[in-house]
Amino acid sequence: SNTNVRWRLPAVCFVWQLSMIILFGVFVRYNEESDTHWVDYRKGNNITSDIENDFYFRYPSFQDVHVMIFVGFGFLMTFLKRYSFGAVGFNFLIAAFGIQWALLMQGWFHSLDYTDGKIKIGVENLINADFCVAGCLIAYGAVLGKVSPVQLLVMTLFGITLFAVEEYIILNVLHAKDAGGSMVIHTFGAYYGLSISWVLYRPNLDKSKHLNGSVYHSDVFAMIGTLFLWMFWPSFNSAIADHGDGQHRAAINTYLALASTVLTTVAISSLFEKTGKLDMVHIQNSTLAGGVAVGTAAEFMLSPYGSLIVGFFCGIISTMGYIHFSPFLEEKLKIQDTCGIHNLHAMPGVIGGIVGAIAATAATNTVYGDLGLENTFDFTGPFAKRVPTIQGGYQAAGLCVALCFAIGGGIFVGLVLKLPIWGDPADENCFDDEIYWEVRQFLLTFVGESAVHSLPPPTIPAGTRLEPTTFVLRVRLSNH
Repeated sequence: SNTNVRWRLPAVCFVWQLSMIILFGVFVRYNEESDTHWVDYRKGNNITSDIENDFYFRYPSFQDVHVMIFVGFGFLMTFLKRYSFGAVGFNFLIAAFGIQWALLMQGWFHSLDYTDGKIKIGVENLINADFCVAGCLIAYGAVLGKVSPVQLLVMTLFGITLFAVEEYIILNVLHAKDAGGSMVIHTFGAYYGLSISWVLYRPNLDKSKHLNGSVYHSDVFAMIGTLFLWMFWPSFNSAIADHGDGQHRAAINTYLALASTVLTTVAISSLFEKTGKLDMVHIQNSTLAGGVAVGTAAEFMLSPYGSLIVGFFCGIISTMGYIHFSPFLEEKLKIQDTCGIHNLHAMPGVIGGIVGAIAATAATNTVYGDLGLENTFDFTGPFAKRVPTIQGGYQAAGLCVALCFAIGGGIFVGLVLKLPIWGDPADENCFDDEIYWEVRQFLLTFVGESAVHSLPPPTIPAGTRLEPTTFVLRVRLSNH
């Protein structure tokens, strides 16, 4: 496989970015709250203060979600010992392209002004674009270290297109509620990535198994990503919820579910290790599963103890997935899931969809109140006569739509990516930054009292295969 992407990668980046500029010039405009005519709009709608502009409600949440996308997801994938550049750098590339394409795709479905044919964008569109990109970054986790940057861009192009369609069907046609994206984002993104990984299965991946693992410092970097995601997940699940009680409740439910997940993850990790020691893989990933699972029902009256229950079971299921199900996926189903997204996003996402369907079905006037039911589930307009039991059925249907688009779309995109034109790495070169990045080589030096002595380069016979080795250097410092 020719991994030289010197012409392919620049060509794709230049052509696609120029296309974005042209499409934005034709279609995208500011909405009424970000345009200079906001002053006129404010007067015409009897808005008394600029504080009513949606920017002041949504921008703090946007900041948190944006950090999750670029820092949280990026650093979470730096656990591989020789693939930190690819984890953070390609995450950056996917997100930067993805948010542009997402603004267009989601705009055509949700924000198109039919009076002038323009997409009108504001701060909420930016949040939704980040959500859309999150699905692609989740999928990236399944193929981490095994694909080229060109393949990742193609994967993102198709992924965001599929995401925009399934999102429209679930949220607008079925009118399902999914504030935190358990179905729309996590279930779709995970099974999309897993389907692609299944099609791109590498039977000889053992050739690079010595790089498919972590070292001490890489796990520390990955834990940085975990902590950013864990802290900001309440913003992720509440960012586009209704102002007021819906947004408030979503943050509380997520906060509690995440806290509960940490304790059960630690318990299961220690219980199933022979020596009782903790596995850093579980702490980096399974501690986030509660935030995924509570996403659909985040703004429902799940109750504080209900959120703790969701987090409790998700910590168990996700950690057990890493211990037992990941090996089964690779050995029996031929799915090589580098980051274990099936345990962090797929299973918790499905659980979240099921919890949302049950919570919607069980909603009553006693708990919500008449206006509360109408506001929480948007029982207005053409959906004014919908009742909670029917809503629960549509919630379940939304989960099925996410699965169908993810698996069907993933298989199709996997077949496209399997074409031998994308510069993907050979089996023995996977999980290694040196294939696509300039990696600086450092020469070890010893500092003496009066001179610097460099170690001479060793003589290595041609064709010799070098394995990574860890050296311990003890230095005695003098008073000089």
